[in-house]
Amino acid sequence: MSIPATCLCIEVSKPGGPEVLRAASRATPRPAAGEVLIKVAAAGINRPDVMQRQGLYAPPPGASDIPGLEVAGEIVQIGASVSEWKTGDQVCALVAGGGYAQYCVAPAGQCLPVPRGLSMIEAASLPETFFTVWVNVFERSRLSNGETLLVQGGSSGIGVTAIQIAKALGHRVFATAGNADKCAACVALGAERAINYKTEDFVASVKEATSGRGVDVILDMVGGDYVPRELKALADDGRLALIAFLGGSKTTLDLNEVLRRRLSISGSTLRPRSVEFKTQIAQALRQKVWPLIESGKIKPVIHATFSLAEASKAHALMESSTHIGKIVLTTP
Repeated sequence: MSIPATCLCIEVSKPGGPEVLRAASRATPRPAAGEVLIKVAAAGINRPDVMQRQGLYAPPPGASDIPGLEVAGEIVQIGASVSEWKTGDQVCALVAGGGYAQYCVAPAGQCLPVPRGLSMIEAASLPETFFTVWVNVFERSRLSNGETLLVQGGSSGIGVTAIQIAKALGHRVFATAGNADKCAACVALGAERAINYKTEDFVASVKEATSGRGVDVILDMVGGDYVPRELKALADDGRLALIAFLGGSKTTLDLNEVLRRRLSISGSTLRPRSVEFKTQIAQALRQKVWPLIESGKIKPVIHATFSLAEASKAHALMESSTHIGKIVLTTP
């Protein structure tokens, strides 16, 4: 395949609202050792992209300043020392930046095959949320057989992924969402109960559903004043996994409760972690989760697609929080 010298991409012209995203032409990237070049068919949109556009989440050193953390497409060039992939392979990949473009480089270890039966659009919606959920719920929080999970923001991209993986692996799952339609979507995806956080107390609802015990793991992207309430919703020896703080980065905790009930609070961000770390996650997903996708037990949830040139519209939708599942860009 002939690789053009330049390609279309979306830049952040300056920190600000969705309107600061603009189309530009950049030199087509070339893969370094251990990398592959992907001709992008589709790229997923995630909250960190919005934060980067706002000037609140700078790319890690060495990463592209072009937004976009996940892509799907065809490998068109192989860097040195890459043996597990060949040109023509169809893959989806987690990247540290550069996804909003016609071509994107990705570490070979962070690529996964497009699951059988999925479109490129569906495949592009997988990497960021699946990597994030797997490492935080199943590795860091060690959700184990017979344990229960509460997902805050169950209708988000992270939420629909967490509900489906946990349900497919045999866990009881509860979720919160902001309206009746979103709650219904969470139940349809496998949540035993979906709690409207605007009209219900999620602590009381979780306690009622678990006969007063509480849940073993909570996946939270809200933070702020949710955290002390989440501690009350946890069972003894429960684990709270924080992956964002949309509700604020500060809170006040009763540490006596943490000590007395042996609670654990962990936080993590995925983007700055090493290629080696992310490669290990990719291997776990390929072994344990990809078969669930290919069997139909887990299905991507695509709310809307936009062309690459419509990235600002896609970001506006993301910020409206009216979507259920993922928003994806398609490339020309």
